Amino acid sequence: MKQNVYCGGWVAANRYEEDGLVNWNRMVQSMAGAAALAMAASFPMAAQVSPAGGPGIPGNPSPMGSTSAMTKEAEGWLTDLIKINTTNPPGNEQIAAMYVAGVLAKEGIKAELLDLTPGRSAVVARLQRSAMAESSRALLLVAHLDTVPVDKSRWSVDPFGGVIKDGYIYGRGAIDDKGMLAANLAVFIELKRSMAHLNRDVIFLATADEETGGDASMRMLIAGHWDKFAAGFAINEGGNVFVNKGKVHYTGVQVSEKVAANIAVIARGTSGHASQPTKDNPVIHLAAAVEKIGNYSAPVHFTSIVRRYFEGLAPLEDDEIGKWIRSMETSDRGEHAQRVISDASPLWNSMLRDTIAPTVLTAGFANNVIPPEARANLNVRLLPGDTIDVVLNDLNKLVNDPQVRLEVQPNAGLAAPPSSLESDLYGLITKVVTQEFGGAPALPFQSTWLTDSAQLRLHSVQAYGLVPFPLAQEDLKRMHGDDERIPLAAFDKGVDVLVKIVKGFAVAH
Repeated sequence: MKQNVYCGGWVAANRYEEDGLVNWNRMVQSMAGAAALAMAASFPMAAQVSPAGGPGIPGNPSPMGSTSAMTKEAEGWLTDLIKINTTNPPGNEQIAAMYVAGVLAKEGIKAELLDLTPGRSAVVARLQRSAMAESSRALLLVAHLDTVPVDKSRWSVDPFGGVIKDGYIYGRGAIDDKGMLAANLAVFIELKRSMAHLNRDVIFLATADEETGGDASMRMLIAGHWDKFAAGFAINEGGNVFVNKGKVHYTGVQVSEKVAANIAVIARGTSGHASQPTKDNPVIHLAAAVEKIGNYSAPVHFTSIVRRYFEGLAPLEDDEIGKWIRSMETSDRGEHAQRVISDASPLWNSMLRDTIAPTVLTAGFANNVIPPEARANLNVRLLPGDTIDVVLNDLNKLVNDPQVRLEVQPNAGLAAPPSSLESDLYGLITKVVTQEFGGAPALPFQSTWLTDSAQLRLHSVQAYGLVPFPLAQEDLKRMHGDDERIPLAAFDKGVDVLVKIVKGFAVAH
């Protein structure tokens, strides 16, 4: 059987088949000398020269050396990856995984595709310190290949065009997470080209299905292929370099994250003709329940990481906000201070408590029929240590309607222990980012969003989240939104910073 794979103008005829199944690893090995290299080169490299710096983006104060040439190549890899549509669902990450394997093959680095489900693969590669692997010391560089969907009608550019305009790279995944993927590629290839004398193995891993956590996710990757990338330390997405008023305000290094769960709100009533409204109309009961839930705020609960974060943040904020941050745990003004800080920032509000967000509503099948059922989905984000049963009990008391039932949905996340704030890697990250971003401090960060790091932490990996690109709120809010973009200057600086962190940790000096 002959299978054609299309990748942005590149078509490879696949003739590698075993027992009716495509053997992609054999294909990639064969492509390494020819087709994979053509694929890696077939996309046009980013031609626009980016500025040397930008608002809040210092120059290159570190004596460890510049990677400016490498950043230009990384810009090209990023635009190429954006052009490969890996919207999840369905994902189709295999084509992007093949592209990454081709880039690595061009450098003489052997990469392996890890097949998960049809059309969905991860890719792993390793730079070894010695013939004997020491997984407990190894450093894993992680990023994911898939992206969230887009509504093209709301974009000013082609979301899969890799458009460079006005000093930005536009496209779905530019920040989440193909920018990180391209930066990891740059770091990995820089280590290979420089023939660095490693003090530990460095592993490159591009994962699939991060956005939905399904049958091709990190959970399944660990279950089937853990031996390929087992490590003691990891750098992944999850933390950010926050820019405010044109300069880096602080760097949040993710060491913990909230836990996701979903609750279905189900209202039932009597179906009938819409010309004769009834009091048990499930749409009305659902709407009332959702309104109550939307106005509800769970109690504040300080985790150890959130407490450390706010202790470090208070001196950085203006006097008024700083005053209320310091007052959040006082007996006399604590509750008022918590309301002030929660109202000041959706991020802070979500870091302080469990949150419940109605996301999907479904009801009815005809304009003139009262439906027998109406449903809503609640996306719940739990603080580590909190349980969904407590939230469910509180919401049942709040709704207090016999026509409405709340049900916890399957496949809720698992709480993972935080990564250590005392490890050598955390210490190095904080030192490098503070130096590279003009003295702005690094703070331990508990993300409200989910990453693959939770699964790694459950397997005793000290995983740290750092998207190393300095980004203003104007750019961060486009992640998962319209016109996602990354400033070229921020991308270049982030690649340089990540190279310094990895070399500082994994290269013998």
